[in-house]
Amino acid sequence: MKLKLDADGHVVVENGMPVYIHDDGKEIPFDAVQAVGKIASLNGEAKSHREAKEAAEANLKKFSGIDDPAKALEALQTLTKIDQKKLIDAGAVDQVKEQITKAFQTQIDELTGTNKTLQSQLYNEMIGGRFGSSKFITEKLAIPADFVQARFGQSFKIEDGKVVAYDPSGNKVLSRTKLGDLADFDEALELLIEQYPQKDHILKASGATGTGAQQSQHQAGQKTIKRTDFDALDMVGKNEALKGGVTVVD
Repeated sequence: MKLKLDADGHVVVENGMPVYIHDDGKEIPFDAVQAVGKIASLNGEAKSHREAKEAAEANLKKFSGIDDPAKALEALQTLTKIDQKKLIDAGAVDQVKEQITKAFQTQIDELTGTNKTLQSQLYNEMIGGRFGSSKFITEKLAIPADFVQARFGQSFKIEDGKVVAYDPSGNKVLSRTKLGDLADFDEALELLIEQYPQKDHILKASGATGTGAQQSQHQAGQKTIKRTDFDALDMVGKNEALKGGVTVVD
């Protein structure tokens, strides 16, 4: 990162914030107030983690002298059965547990199925809805939102009720305008597409003309996709691609 200077060597300011040029050429204003606030917030989180660690270590000391946790648990289970033997034979305890498990297994399976359905609906609502209403897709991409979701949807997850994006390396995508915060949907999608090797085939033409302007296949009017990328799509994504006139190339 380096400061952007004008012709007179003065720092360029945008909305009261100095502008920095990143390694990839992006020019982004530096919000010092937001950055200082974020640092204070992270310091608070670090303190909470440290206190939790100290509390966990203090609790762990209570179990000092136990070299084999597995045997300790086995001994506790044995003592529990011995206590239950006052009422019924120890062998019957296992039978009772088995009956209880069978009685509730059906309910557990139903609840698990319901939970998966709700998770799917939540995903379609929170993530699918963002693809469908994305301003970035509408203005910058030349392929349908369904096709974009089929290719990049797996990069987005729902965590603590929020949509979080992950890059190909498995790292959360952070905002470049709000330091320390997660990128919002459109910013994250733009950053993911910038890293996509075939981005020239899905971006809209820039409108550049002249002898020095280099046009990609897509900018020349041809929509193409590598066969490996096409094969990685699900059936919905493949159908949307073919309906949109996308050509599969080797």
